Amino acid sequence: MGQLKRFIAQVLGFEGWQVVDWYWETPEGVRFIPISSFFVRRDARLRFVVRRRWMGRCGDCGRRCRKVHEHTKTRLWRDLPWCEHPVHIEYAPDRLRCPRCRRDCVELLPWADRYQRETRRFQQHVALEAQSMPTSHVAVHYGLGWHSVRRAEREALQRWLETREPVLLCMVGLDEKYLGRRHSFEDQYVTIVSNLETGEPLWIGFGRRQATVESWLATLSAEDKAAIKLFAVDMHQPFLQAIRDDEQLQHTPVVHDPFHITKRANDALDELRRATFFRAGPELRALGRGTRWLYLRAWENCSPEQQAELERFLAGNGKLARARQVVDELRGVLRAPDEKSMSIGLNHVLTRTAKRANVPMRKLHDSLRHHYLEIVALGQHHPPTGRIEALNNNWETLLRQARGYRDLGYLLLKLRFAIVNPIRTEDGVRRFLALGLPAPYRKAA
Repeated sequence: MGQLKRFIAQVLGFEGWQVVDWYWETPEGVRFIPISSFFVRRDARLRFVVRRRWMGRCGDCGRRCRKVHEHTKTRLWRDLPWCEHPVHIEYAPDRLRCPRCRRDCVELLPWADRYQRETRRFQQHVALEAQSMPTSHVAVHYGLGWHSVRRAEREALQRWLETREPVLLCMVGLDEKYLGRRHSFEDQYVTIVSNLETGEPLWIGFGRRQATVESWLATLSAEDKAAIKLFAVDMHQPFLQAIRDDEQLQHTPVVHDPFHITKRANDALDELRRATFFRAGPELRALGRGTRWLYLRAWENCSPEQQAELERFLAGNGKLARARQVVDELRGVLRAPDEKSMSIGLNHVLTRTAKRANVPMRKLHDSLRHHYLEIVALGQHHPPTGRIEALNNNWETLLRQARGYRDLGYLLLKLRFAIVNPIRTEDGVRRFLALGLPAPYRKAA
């Protein structure tokens, strides 16, 4: 029996602790003995009673403490299931008198954090499954409430975040995200601040006003602001104004995301298409019905059949054809190799969109001219702005899995873990599976 207890203690994996008893119990907590050595009820729970062998440690500083101030009540911690049976660890922790902290605190436990009723490894598995499964599915799988699943996942992700080494913020991405109509928040938008070098989000705040960005800038120290070399923002004026009003950041280069520039150009194309077909006759309306996606698609992304169809469509109206050609030229300008080439190309686009008779293209002209310096700066710095839109895709994926979030801090943790933990390499797989647990992995995150 002594060897069996030592073997079970080794399986549990907590050095300095021994198993003094184990037994089965019903879901109602009634202890029972199986009717035979080969049959155990499927809903039975396995409970391990453990005892500390060595001197206890302070839960705050980790120092060994000889004096026991109080023996507390017996507590239970949910552990990983064994053969589909839930497992609980039973122990009555002591309140120790620490000579270093000079106060009484509950002893340090190797399997769980303070105020938690699940072991760290159980929370780790819950958090890993919640990355690819809806919260409700994980809750049903482990027989927990969805509040318990989210709390366990948040604790695991918070431990992972604390084990990460700080990353110097040099390139900042600012973007807004629409929350949708079905929510109870006062603001319909949130502002996401991300690190362009790693692609991970750093801060989420309600609103898309200038005060929203200023509230994030207020959290940065003078050293953090001095390390920032570039801002990549969309064409939302309050974002740019918040950066220019900061004394330490007002001379920091700011570039606009090519995605939003192209989106604004496509909006002008769509507005011109709608205005043209509204005044057209039945024949031209029939020709253009159902061709919006083809009209807004880049020429190089069209197949030869689609290009031929687009040529037939544009042959009926020269105004639409010229506007379509200008937007394709703008797409090529945004991929210019240097600042001079981008400036020359952008000036040519501005010349072709300067006619006031064409109202939608004139609006595009005024917008490009207003943001001329931020657009041309793309040719000088070439930041990886595509990671901003990749962050939006991860956002949408998480919302589809969990059907929405009420806590933006919890959503921020999930986004950071999903983005900065690639599993394309062996080391990435180790870091993903470790999730803040130091052993047996080389590095947790």
